[in-house]
Amino acid sequence: MCGRYAVTRDPATLAIDFDAVDTTGDGVNAVDYNVAPSKDVVTVVQRHPRDAAGAVLDSAPAVRSLRMMRWGLVPFWAKDSGIGSRMINTRAETAAEKPAFRNALARRRCLIPAHGWFEWRSPSTTDGGARPVKEPFFMTPSDGSSLAFAGLRETWHDPNAAAADPPLITCSVLTTDAVGPLTDIHHRMPLLLPATEWPEWLDPDNTDAREMLHQPPRDLVDSLELRPVSTRVNSVRNNGPELIERIDPAPSEPNALFDLSDG
Repeated sequence: MCGRYAVTRDPATLAIDFDAVDTTGDGVNAVDYNVAPSKDVVTVVQRHPRDAAGAVLDSAPAVRSLRMMRWGLVPFWAKDSGIGSRMINTRAETAAEKPAFRNALARRRCLIPAHGWFEWRSPSTTDGGARPVKEPFFMTPSDGSSLAFAGLRETWHDPNAAAADPPLITCSVLTTDAVGPLTDIHHRMPLLLPATEWPEWLDPDNTDAREMLHQPPRDLVDSLELRPVSTRVNSVRNNGPELIERIDPAPSEPNALFDLSDG
């Protein structure tokens, strides 16, 4: 799964990393060391320009850009946006079959930039015999580069909103079976795409991306650092660079509850 991740670069830097135009707007601060579901996040999309009436100009080259979206996909047919809280992740194995995701997989794909993601391991030891003490880890490139999660996006119009109100743009992170050493932390992981696959994934004229729903290449996984971090990340109330700093796990460290109540 992917329920929490970190972004350590501002939109201007991400635009360089992903060779994209920054359309996130003035004053947007994408840096977030504890990105949680329902937050607005930076994504990368590629679309053909539109004319003044909103019609797609298929003959014009597609433009790659950064765009803000809410994390938690709301299908276009949903009656209310609350369903998004249950769709922060999409299983790559079934994305082409599920009604909530198959159209997005064919026509509305995106990348979700990240510096790394958090996952919690359940060790054999317990806290006073009551329950396993979950250990948080931060998976991040050893060279400090950006990661790209494969994502899906949707546009949802509130049926009770005024016609002039803007639609809600949402996204979901595709996940797959964990690879290599990541299996020691959790059995699932985000579907990571190497830079060589970004053009094909984002191509708006590519309507069949099913063959791209494979596990990440082993060399990409082997380049990750599996970094033990503080249980402070368990609460979405905490945010700052200290959340992604390596620590030496200590049995005496408090086991804060895994808290998503604010996100």
